[in-house]
Amino acid sequence: MPGTVRKAIFPVGGLGTRFLPATKSMPKEMLPVVDKPLIQYAVEEAANAGIEEFIFVTGRGKSAIEDHFDHAYELQALLETRGKKSPLELVKASIPNPGQIAYIRQQEPLGLGHAVWCARNFVGSEPVAILLADDLIHVEPGCLKQMIDTYKTVGGNMLALAEVSSEDVSSYGIIEPEEEDGDTLVKVKGLVEKPNISDAPSNLAIIGRYILQPQIFETLNSFELGAGGEIQLTDAIARQIGDEPLYGFRFKGQRFDCGSQVGFLEANISLALDRPELKTSIVDFLKKISRT
Repeated sequence: MPGTVRKAIFPVGGLGTRFLPATKSMPKEMLPVVDKPLIQYAVEEAANAGIEEFIFVTGRGKSAIEDHFDHAYELQALLETRGKKSPLELVKASIPNPGQIAYIRQQEPLGLGHAVWCARNFVGSEPVAILLADDLIHVEPGCLKQMIDTYKTVGGNMLALAEVSSEDVSSYGIIEPEEEDGDTLVKVKGLVEKPNISDAPSNLAIIGRYILQPQIFETLNSFELGAGGEIQLTDAIARQIGDEPLYGFRFKGQRFDCGSQVGFLEANISLALDRPELKTSIVDFLKKISRT
């Protein structure tokens, strides 16, 4: 029977250069979608999937993330004094229980695989989930909950999948499918990181949700460099094929690539339209600017 997924890694050490100058002093994971930072969406998705321990792999200039998931005593006292009960509850709700969060610094930007490897001592011998906050997936139940529910049956390693256009395959890890099991599960026989269009085995791209067995850390320990001269998580997963079953999971829900300006703006508009108190004003504004 597959091991229980209790821990999740959040690699948050990236520089966020696409959003400069905003990210000069603010971590890109703290950019707000409507009124909540990207990283909080990812943490809430993990918590709603049953994750109990949250491991952040940070870098220089990321202290705002640590502060966000901690008590803000002066703010909380001020809100309480002024009788602002609803905002106070929102602030308190973002704070995990004591001991649920751990932070480790990735001292060099050597790639996603290296960031995951940095968390190895916090994970130990358990399966682990990995969530990339750049990929905001809007759906209930969340993408990770969908994956874990299926993982409980099949075990192995599991990746979230989405179809992308031929022009975009060179920006993603792409799977080589072996067979499909129903509408959601795909048995994977190969992976290619950021292939040329002519070399891509499919248009099924790996999206930022993973469930991996702890042996991934042994594979990453070789520090083998891949695309871009970085330690690629995709390469390490590919090397485990044959030793560990690998499945792709077609999740339900709308995914926004918030690592790009367009995807980030789309997420803000879409999630604002989901808020009854904002929808009418947003629709009126969109109608107004569409006529100009």
